[in-house]
Formats: sequence, structure tokens, C-alpha cells
Amino acid sequence: MKHNATKTNPKTVSKENNVEEEVLFTSLRAKAWDEFHGQKQIKESLKITTTAAKKRKEAIEHILLYGPPGLGKTTLSHLIAKEMESAIRVTSGPAIERAGDLASILTNLEKGDILFIDEIHRLNKVVEETLYPAMEDYALDIIIGKGPSARTLRLDLPQFTIIGATTRIGLLSAPLRDRFGVIHRLNFYNPKDLEGVIINAAKKLKVVIDMDSVVEIAKRARGTPRIALKILKRTRDFAQVKGKGEITKSLTEEALKMLDVDSLGLDNSDIRFIKAIIEKHGGGPVGIETIAASISEDIGTIEEVLEPFLLQIGFLKRTNKGRIATKSAYEHLGIRFISDDKNQQKLL
Repeated sequence: MKHNATKTNPKTVSKENNVEEEVLFTSLRAKAWDEFHGQKQIKESLKITTTAAKKRKEAIEHILLYGPPGLGKTTLSHLIAKEMESAIRVTSGPAIERAGDLASILTNLEKGDILFIDEIHRLNKVVEETLYPAMEDYALDIIIGKGPSARTLRLDLPQFTIIGATTRIGLLSAPLRDRFGVIHRLNFYNPKDLEGVIINAAKKLKVVIDMDSVVEIAKRARGTPRIALKILKRTRDFAQVKGKGEITKSLTEEALKMLDVDSLGLDNSDIRFIKAIIEKHGGGPVGIETIAASISEDIGTIEEVLEPFLLQIGFLKRTNKGRIATKSAYEHLGIRFISDDKNQQKLL
């Protein structure tokens, strides 16, 4: 069956995404609940919330989805919109620069519409404060004029829903966070759920893949569907050039080797990060600024991209004194680990 990419809603506000991300998540995004693998509890909770709102003929409560990048926050927002039979408009925190930008978006919403704001923690403070009455009272306060003659005009808005997504919920202000009625944290996927994501994507890409390859990609995808899909697409390219177009285990292993993805899904950036702690700083503890300078990497990239998975698999510890590489990290890299009486790690 031929697969067509999802058409963008004419109302959609443009989102900051590169071409590769756009291709991945318009063509391979789950189009129905049964296509969305993983996050079982969150999925069930959202299905109940949407069903209840539809029965009451009300807009669904404002929803906040948070967690590491690539776990399906945008996909879930589109599924919610589809379930509610609502139009969805997509934007991001940095794209809404002024209160006027937000007012323009909100005044063009219709009853039941969903506004998806990615990276909502990056909203301008003035924009965020303008959002409070809109979320709470479905009203927009606009100041007309300046100085003593200035007055406030309140515009009524139709019932709408904001779905916010963030990778850093700690940067969200308490007043904004408290205005969301439904808050869910997305967790890393287990390999079994990722296998379902890969099989479903392979069907949409019309590529033949054996189960051994599916298992291998799932195992090395760092618990993240976005990474699993990227590896699948690169493996497909490799199979078309080096093989007959079918993805086999041997071709998959060759492709993963070429991509520098090891048996646990660690790439060059992860290895450089861990090795910097071990080889340059005696295994830690060492501050994040020092590590960033050591490997010439941005602190935000380390905190949001590299560290979450390394913490998840137990290769890294965060302490009040800094980051520490664990015994498991040493063993994975083939480096001998000892600990002295003060529990300080040494490289031999």
C-alpha cells in the first residue's frame, strides 16, 4: 500500500526543524493510537482524557509533555488532535518573540483547536505572562496606548487547548507549569517497543528487513524512536548501495560500524565524553564546564543529549561535586577500574 506523507494543516504555524527531521516525522509518524508503540500508561491516560472531553463536548485540558528529545511528544500531540477531531497549530517557544505574535496566533484559533508549543520553556517572559489569562480564562489582555492614557482591552477567546512540550521542565516557571491540567513524563523505550516502531516504519518505507536486524537496531537506538528511525534510514541506504535493497543482519552490522554506533548505541560523542572524564580527570568528580571545555562541546548538548542516556544505563553519576564515570563505563571501554579508600576512581 502506498504511503503518503501527512499534509500540513493550512493553519499550522511553521516550526523550526531541518529537512531531515521533517521527512522523518511527517512520513513515519504514527497516524493512530495502535501505531504508537511504547509509553503505554501515558497513551491510556490520554485516551481516557480525550474520550471524557469529547463526551462533555469540551476542549481537552491543557497538556504538558516532557522528557528527553525524540520520544514522541510531537507525535502524541498530533494523535490527540486527531482523536479530538481538532485542527492543530504547531509553533515553538523561540518562534514567539513578542506578545503580539502570541496574540495573532490565539485570536485566529477556533473552538476546540489545539496549539502545540515545542520547547515551551524557552518562551519569552512577557509572552509567558500574556499566556496566563489565555490558558486560565480564555481571554487575552491587550494594552492600548502608552503612559497615563493607556488602558487594557480584554478579548474573549474560544475554548482551545495548549499542548506544551519541553526537554527541560525544571526551566519552566511554577505559574506556567501549574496551569497545565495534565502533565506526563515520557520515558526511554525498551527494545521490544522500539522493535514495533522499526517494523512499522519499515513497512512505510517499503523496505524488507529481517527480524535480526530489527532487534539489532532496537538494541542500539538508545531507547529513542527518533534515533531508531535515523539508523533504519541509514541502514536502508547502505543496503541499497552495498546489497540488494533488503536489510539483513550482516548489512546492518556493517552499517552500524560505519555509523560508529557500538553495541549499546554509544557513538563518538558519548565515547569522547566518558573518556574525557576517565582519562583527563581521573574518572571524576569533574564539573560540567570543565568537561565541556575538554571536549569542545556545548554544555546544553551535554546535558540534554549525551547525559540522559548515559545516566539511564548507569555509565555516569551526577554528584554535587561533579560528574563521575562508573565502573560499568570503565568495563565497557575496556579500561581497568580500581577504587581507593576514598572511593576515588583511578585509571591504570
